[in-house]
Amino acid sequence: MTRRFSWFNATSLTFGFAFLYLPMVILIIYSFNKSKLVTVWAGFSTKWYGELMRNEAFLDAAWVTLKVALVSSTLATVLGTMAAIALVRGGRFFGRTLFSGMIYAPLVMPDVIMGLSLLLLFIAIGLERGVFTIILAHTTFSMCYVSVVVSSRLASFDRSLEEAALDLGCTPFDAFRSVTLPIIAPAVISGWLLAFTLSLDDLVIASFTSGPSSTTLPIKVFSAVRLGVSPEINALSTILIVLVSTGVISASLISKRAIIRQRREERAAMAQ
Repeated sequence: MTRRFSWFNATSLTFGFAFLYLPMVILIIYSFNKSKLVTVWAGFSTKWYGELMRNEAFLDAAWVTLKVALVSSTLATVLGTMAAIALVRGGRFFGRTLFSGMIYAPLVMPDVIMGLSLLLLFIAIGLERGVFTIILAHTTFSMCYVSVVVSSRLASFDRSLEEAALDLGCTPFDAFRSVTLPIIAPAVISGWLLAFTLSLDDLVIASFTSGPSSTTLPIKVFSAVRLGVSPEINALSTILIVLVSTGVISASLISKRAIIRQRREERAAMAQ
């Protein structure tokens, strides 16, 4: 029995989406405001995008953020995948419970505690804070998310496919590279994207582990907002919204095409 779409559901859905996306729409509109006052509309203008492109502080912070996100997400993906393999396929080994707890602890640990503990660690070993320490910090907490995503895929993986590859003469490494990795690749890619997004968005941990010459974009925006919201921040936020929306739409289209292609192949196989 199908349920009718009532006016209550439509109203609730409308208010819910308005609460989520109306502030973004207002931000995008005021990024084209000619006035320097973000709350007073003075006409359409794109000059703040030009001002943003000439703002060396924001550009340097964006480059640091992108560099940290790329490196830390890649390291987190490699380490998180290895940890997932150890947890799912390692069986029972000495310290498995402790190892599992250490993997999942950062998922529920407050960012302030983690940032402070990493700061004390870097001070204790005499490591100068900068881009390298931010990369270490982001790798530490994001690899846990990668491990969870890849573990869920490995838990449902059919081991008989690897066994068949081994019976055909593959070494364990070749079987993993040729059989296991392509099958779990969607989970690995999802983990990398999640780690990349978490690194781009992080403010608290980066504020503890960054140095004077390694300011990330969230830290720069937060510092600028404390002095008042400028139209340049609206322009920057609009660019980020467009980039994220483009990425989400592209990923959805690619996923949809892959599903359609898979269904066509299944129908062709059944027809034969």
